[in-house]
Amino acid sequence: MLNNSYICTVDIGSNKIAASLAVIRKNRIENIFFDTIVSGGVKEGVIVDALELITCLTRILKNLKTKSGLKIKFIHTNFSGKDISTKHSHAIIPLTERGNKVITSTDIANANEQARILGSSLEEEIIHVIPSSYSIDSKNNVINPVGLYSHRLEADLFLVYAKLSSLQSLSRAVSQAGYEIKNLSFSGLATSRAVFGKEEKKGLSVFCDVGSDITELLLFKEGLLQDIQVLPLGGSSLTLQLSEGLKINYELAEDIKRSYGIIGDSSNIAEDKEILVKKDEFYKPIKYKDVAQMATNSSRLICTQIKEVVERKVALHEIDHFIMAGKTLLSDGFIEMMESVMGIQVKIGRIHNPEIAPLLREHNDLSGQKYLTYLTCLGMVCEDLENKTVGSASLVKPAQNLVIKAINRFKEVYQEYF
Repeated sequence: MLNNSYICTVDIGSNKIAASLAVIRKNRIENIFFDTIVSGGVKEGVIVDALELITCLTRILKNLKTKSGLKIKFIHTNFSGKDISTKHSHAIIPLTERGNKVITSTDIANANEQARILGSSLEEEIIHVIPSSYSIDSKNNVINPVGLYSHRLEADLFLVYAKLSSLQSLSRAVSQAGYEIKNLSFSGLATSRAVFGKEEKKGLSVFCDVGSDITELLLFKEGLLQDIQVLPLGGSSLTLQLSEGLKINYELAEDIKRSYGIIGDSSNIAEDKEILVKKDEFYKPIKYKDVAQMATNSSRLICTQIKEVVERKVALHEIDHFIMAGKTLLSDGFIEMMESVMGIQVKIGRIHNPEIAPLLREHNDLSGQKYLTYLTCLGMVCEDLENKTVGSASLVKPAQNLVIKAINRFKEVYQEYF
């Protein structure tokens, strides 16, 4: 292993591309660099202009190279949008012809692999394999069956797929920019790795990441992913409403949303209070109250649609944690609107991962609520640290892997026969 390795993560969205480069020493983050640019070539998580995306990737990774002084070859990037699908896959394997045997980690790996194979598709690629539960002869919904006796073992995997053609397009764009995809993650799952601490992993949790044109809803039970829903709505829905309602261009509507888009009760805003905006060669007065009312109505619609999807999956009173992320949350009053519509407490996602949390105090890029821009990047960093993979080098040497594997196999044989 190199003394200095790196984790380079790139969050490709419809509105922005954010990237981070973490310098790793002894499996810990020694330094980290950030950059973000306006995105191009992506809509609702799908590549619509490969050349434009290649230009963006080239630009942002060149910026990171300049800031860090490191040569980047491998990146960890994300996948999202309407080309994501999920399903549960089951497999049952016999453990012994007669009687029972003690279940080992090898048995679990075999059951998982069988379930993964059964859930495979020619037109889709599995990007996440998440054990949901196991069943043995006498018990269902077993979290960890290692050490238990059984005649057979059933595995239930939650599989996250991406459309193969879309993955190939993404891989080609990254390759033409001069890089290679080392790891790939579903955006919402990666982001949850940064914001879920011990408390958020207890009970039933919903994670809601509101992007520019898609919203990702993830349902967790005791920290295990149970369901994913991708909604074709986001912060751009609010901007579009202002653009159409005020008869101004989209860019100007976005500026007004950020500066004046107060969400909530607008009764205390004076009727004669106006905002002057430049349209063509002239300045056009717009009533502040109209802006607030449009922003409120559009936000209420977004929140209501999110609520309807959540209610189809779980009763609202059963939710222990409802956590949100995304820059749309910075709109004044959006979180309060979400709480009003949902009827439960709603929290902004904070960084709880112990590897990442100290960075908030050290980096200006993450101060205040700036960290929301880089949450998915930081989540992918967390994934790489958990998986012990940095750049092209494994943090656990192959020789050590063989020794550990031999020791584990010895333990399994001992458990089985003694």
